[in-house]
Amino acid sequence: MFVNANIISCNFSTSPSLTLNLKDPELKKSLQSHNLKPRIPFLKETSKFSAFLKPQNHRSSTLAFQKKGLAQICHFSLTRQKSEDPVVEKRDPLEGGVGGNGRNGGNGGNGGEGRDWTTSILLLVLWGALLYYVFNLSPNQTPSRDMYFLKKLLNLKGDDGFRMNAVLVSLWYIMGLWPLVYSMLLLPTGRSSKSKVPLWPFLISSKSKVPVWPFLILSFFGGAYALLPYFVLWTPPPPPVEETEIKRWPLNFLETKLTAAISLAAGLGILVYAGLANWDDWKEFYQYFRESKFIHVTCLDFTLLSAFAPFWVYNDMTARKWFDKGSWLLPLSLVPFLGPALYLLLRPSLSTMPVTVGRTTSEPK
Repeated sequence: MFVNANIISCNFSTSPSLTLNLKDPELKKSLQSHNLKPRIPFLKETSKFSAFLKPQNHRSSTLAFQKKGLAQICHFSLTRQKSEDPVVEKRDPLEGGVGGNGRNGGNGGNGGEGRDWTTSILLLVLWGALLYYVFNLSPNQTPSRDMYFLKKLLNLKGDDGFRMNAVLVSLWYIMGLWPLVYSMLLLPTGRSSKSKVPLWPFLISSKSKVPVWPFLILSFFGGAYALLPYFVLWTPPPPPVEETEIKRWPLNFLETKLTAAISLAAGLGILVYAGLANWDDWKEFYQYFRESKFIHVTCLDFTLLSAFAPFWVYNDMTARKWFDKGSWLLPLSLVPFLGPALYLLLRPSLSTMPVTVGRTTSEPK
């Protein structure tokens, strides 16, 4: 029976031979100087000390001396292993994607564990409400005229002498440029990481990686209505970008300043053309908006794309670690189309930022 025993723990990186002489006064003085307070009773079962011994990493030897007030427990590390202490363990700064920012607050590569789905649920509700409004509540007084306008805008009808509304033509062409702008914002910094996501409509958690390219392709036909499901499923941070990936399609096209400059110039020309339209054209367009489902839904689509663009500008800016220099562009991104297009022209290229580029690996994807 041991009474008032003290515990002294020591770790050795190798396995030296240990001989103890309890009659040595210097040893007794050294042991007594390490008295731990409060004193705890020594138990014969070594499993009680599992929190200290860490049996999964070390093979331990226990030496007990039937000497009042003394008990020594020494850990001999027979193999060199990596520490599992979360304080010591360090993550690769490139692991977990470009920049590590986003809706998760940059929670690294935890794969979305413990994610707050409030924003996703709200976006899902918004998407459902929009679809219900489009199919059931939006005006639909001129379906035959809508079909005629659509054929004229697609150049499926020849010159029949009818002059198309200038504002409507401008809206049609600017909607063709929005998917290109969103492709430049979402690739690669808006890609989703591999994490637990809900599978619509059952909301069952499943570990998967949601690709962004199908939604971008659909956005050329469905606009924001096709992008909103991706916004619901999106999980930051984006995966790392390999150096070879930047040189391949489509990143080599979307990252060039020429593409950004052409988008900005085309958008500016279209908006100027609409702004120079006479007052009668604007009054006629407003009447179309009140009567036509096609024009009404397209205007709503333009508004949604303009509203979400500043967030994706901010996401891309922080992922490229350019917020300190480019934060002045955030207020300008509120300007429909022109603000995001100007940011795309001025932002730094990924090829000039090696910090954001991941290592090239040979692991299968």
